[in-house]
Amino acid sequence: MKRLIGVLAALAALGLAGGGLAIWVGLGLLEPVEPGSSRTLAFRVERGQGLRAVANALEANELVRDADAVVALARLRGSTATVKAGEYELSPGWDTGAVLDHLVAGRVRTYKAVLPEGIRATEIATRLEDAGLTSREEFLRVVNDPAVAQSLGVPAKGLEGYLYPETYELARDLPAKELARVLVEQFDVAWREVESAAAELSLDKHEIVTLASIVEKETAAPEERPLIAAVFLNRLRKGMRLETDPTVIYGIEGFDGNIRKRDLQDKSNPYNTYQIRGLPPGPIASPGVDALRAVVEPADTEYLYFVSKNDGTHYFSKSYREHVNAVNRYQKRRRSRTR
Repeated sequence: MKRLIGVLAALAALGLAGGGLAIWVGLGLLEPVEPGSSRTLAFRVERGQGLRAVANALEANELVRDADAVVALARLRGSTATVKAGEYELSPGWDTGAVLDHLVAGRVRTYKAVLPEGIRATEIATRLEDAGLTSREEFLRVVNDPAVAQSLGVPAKGLEGYLYPETYELARDLPAKELARVLVEQFDVAWREVESAAAELSLDKHEIVTLASIVEKETAAPEERPLIAAVFLNRLRKGMRLETDPTVIYGIEGFDGNIRKRDLQDKSNPYNTYQIRGLPPGPIASPGVDALRAVVEPADTEYLYFVSKNDGTHYFSKSYREHVNAVNRYQKRRRSRTR
């Protein structure tokens, strides 16, 4: 009772008691609809929806006891009580103040999107669409828009390679460009971890990201990344072609899972590193920070070749003769076992 009297007195001092809020406090109309309840209900605030409409919807959905009380409480709080659009999970076990706090703070419901290292932009778009966060088509339009890339500080004509692989909790209804911004900003965080070391290389940022994406696609063994990076850097320094299958695959539209001799001989594929010298035009996937670090801090080795050992790791060689022997040992033996 003493607490109620104090609340009434405070409201009266603000000149609001006569407006009705003090009465609603006294009647318990700011209390939870279901005291002690832990269940939640989905509730949406549309863009441009006014406070009165939101309050009425809260009452209609039995999330608050009285819409007028919501409006009065929001006005008492002034400009800080502007509700934000979005999808929420609210509980009838919360009092009106807690419900309003949730809406004002914009604590919208989020959805998980798992983007693993080495994922391509097209695959990211599919995962975001599957999570109900955006349409695949709209996201790819943003990814491939040079103006968007420029606005986000990406040194390329698109966002491939700069959409950082991570597990995200994202709100629905964000525009595709804002979703892309979140991923690029997370890339920027990772880049800052390697930026000082990157300055020591002769490669620029885009070239480093491109090479890191190749490293990411070439091995699933974390300890091999610095070795893979070293091989490619050594080959670049010697003017040798990179000759890496993942780049060729990236440049094949509608790749069916089988890389063929004609694919390796295709000079029209700008990502065919069996035909072109140097790096391909851009990244082929999203590298994580460890792949970026492997490029700027590669292993100290003279290796120029590697071949899969068919167990997730590779055999590394310094000479072509040694490499041919390794191919015979690991690849031809594998083919003979599968016949």
